[in-house]
Amino acid sequence: MESSGIVHVREKFPDTYNNLKFKRKMAVRIAFFDAKSYDIESFNKVNEDYNFDIRYYQERLSLSTVPLAKGADVVCIFVNAECDARVIDELVKGGVKLIALRCAGFNNVDLKAAAGRIKVTRVPAYSPHAVAEYAVALMLSLNRKIYRAVHRTRDGNFTLNGLLGFDMYGKTAGVIGMGRIAKELIRILHGFGMNIMAYDLYPDKEFAERYGVKIVQLDELYAHSDIISLHCPLTPDTKFLINRESIARMKKGVMIINTGRGQLIHTEDLIEGLRTKQVGSAGLDVYEEEKEYFYEDKSGKMIDDDVLARLLMVPNVVLTSHQAFFTEEALHNIAVSTLNSVKELAEGKELSCEVK
Repeated sequence: MESSGIVHVREKFPDTYNNLKFKRKMAVRIAFFDAKSYDIESFNKVNEDYNFDIRYYQERLSLSTVPLAKGADVVCIFVNAECDARVIDELVKGGVKLIALRCAGFNNVDLKAAAGRIKVTRVPAYSPHAVAEYAVALMLSLNRKIYRAVHRTRDGNFTLNGLLGFDMYGKTAGVIGMGRIAKELIRILHGFGMNIMAYDLYPDKEFAERYGVKIVQLDELYAHSDIISLHCPLTPDTKFLINRESIARMKKGVMIINTGRGQLIHTEDLIEGLRTKQVGSAGLDVYEEEKEYFYEDKSGKMIDDDVLARLLMVPNVVLTSHQAFFTEEALHNIAVSTLNSVKELAEGKELSCEVK
């Protein structure tokens, strides 16, 4: 039974009552997996407006760690979580009602196993600017050999041999995908004066016309692009999109940029393309088997992934640890979007960022 004070508020100030009622229901428990210090800081700050009970765990969600979610209403996971049918079965048994991905991709969640049993949400647009700008940073670093030049000058070597780049003005960029990130990239490259080709199953023709983008099929994009940047989701159709056959159809010396998902590229085929100089350089913020390494400090251990070890030895490759999203604005937006999905669940509303 409600107190007379609460009844009075309900009668006189219904909006205030609803807010109080919501606050009382905020004992929603979230099991937050793969938590880093920056995640905790960002989510705690945003959670001041939601008052959820967030339990942070350093472990990634997997079959061995799923017991940590016992008693939780929501699990919050990131890109390297293992959320297959067996994990989902355990989450459902434990009463979890929502899998909240704090990222855009959802290829690591078995949606068929989740359908009708547990809701899944994601963050579709935390900061397209962050990822697009990072893709350009990789392009410039590779083209102008910035990483190599810095290492040289720190050793007192100020020669220019081997540092020759090219003007991006007038060159052709091929963008695979035309989502939010790709569109931000296109705007930047258009400002550089580049010719831009794009491939997408459902291209935005009005946007393409506005920025002088030529919509083409993949073969034409491969044949004419000096730089290819990947911005498509990882699906069964796009897995290993970049492989021995597609590389052979590319313009010799092409630069390949991947800030999307590691399995868009067959890494061994990429290494072979780099060896033969069919691929001139590669800027990679993702790797197909990254989950054992990325976001962790492995500096004191030998890398036992032979493919990754070889990739790190190639001089015309820049490889970073899935950090393209990593800006203050993006972290804030991720926290807001994720916790808003939890709020919608708690209020019984339709989930605006649900993956179906």
